[in-house]
Amino acid sequence: MADIAIFEDDAFSVSSLTAAINDQEYLPGRISSLGLFREEGISTITVQIEKDGDTLALVPAGERGTSGLVVGGTKRLMIPFNTVHLPERFTIKADEIQGIRAFGSRTELQSVQDVVNKRLAKARRQLDATHEFQRMGALNGQVLDADGKTVLLDIYKTFGVQRKKLPMGLGNPDTELRVRAGEALDMQEEALGSITSTGSRAFCGKNFWNKLIVHKSVKETYLNTMQAASLRGDARESFEFGGIVWERYRGKVAGVSFVHDDKALLIPEGVPDLYVSSFAPADYMETVNTQGIPYYSKLEPLPFNKGVAGEAQSNPLHLCTRPLAQILLEM
Repeated sequence: MADIAIFEDDAFSVSSLTAAINDQEYLPGRISSLGLFREEGISTITVQIEKDGDTLALVPAGERGTSGLVVGGTKRLMIPFNTVHLPERFTIKADEIQGIRAFGSRTELQSVQDVVNKRLAKARRQLDATHEFQRMGALNGQVLDADGKTVLLDIYKTFGVQRKKLPMGLGNPDTELRVRAGEALDMQEEALGSITSTGSRAFCGKNFWNKLIVHKSVKETYLNTMQAASLRGDARESFEFGGIVWERYRGKVAGVSFVHDDKALLIPEGVPDLYVSSFAPADYMETVNTQGIPYYSKLEPLPFNKGVAGEAQSNPLHLCTRPLAQILLEM
């Protein structure tokens, strides 16, 4: 029979639990599955963002007393950003493990690890959903808290740039959507300057999407072509039109849609360092000044040894370094 003292085993150390939560099966959101964000670990809780005109760039942290990044005369501004601390707590009481017995070749330790791993898996799923929400916030220019209202980071306001918008004229059947799509791509290329992309993708809200797929320009383009199957199939899938991959994005947290129902968000793909996810170390003595990783976990005994309290946490900063390359498309 398992005993509460089993948690004193090295299998439940910070390093072991952190490795376990990072190894949990990942249920990707759409943004994460596209691989838009480059992930990197940092050893501090602050990321320096350098603004050169309308371009933003990450500045690596350095040791005290050493030389830093050489900044040329054209550089304008250096702004620090704090990473976001995302802690979760859970409790495993003694009663939950007292009935655990070895079964077959399994030991009490392995059985108790299963209990812990189930809690870690649930915490990991919730953190993954939060990362998806904040990454879409970076695409929208505003990273929001879990309530869907509190602004954690307003990229456009902080860097003093105006978001670019373009009306698509979906309410007019005579609108040439290919021309409007070309105008949007021109705006995006202008914002990217000499940087090239591998393509462009538009995440559409449900009302924008419904108007798009029945618009005269789209229907006539696909009529009597092999690509017409794209429109005959699931109306929520993606298709290419006017040099843009259009797809309906479905995601909602705290009653707030990741993409506004009446709008679409046009982003470039394949641009190096356009989207960055920086992860700071956890606020544990064991992890201070170490290179941050996406997830951490730790256990500690409850009073009177009645169980253990557990924590999972992540400390991200999700950021778009060229926000003007994101074009808001309106109906």
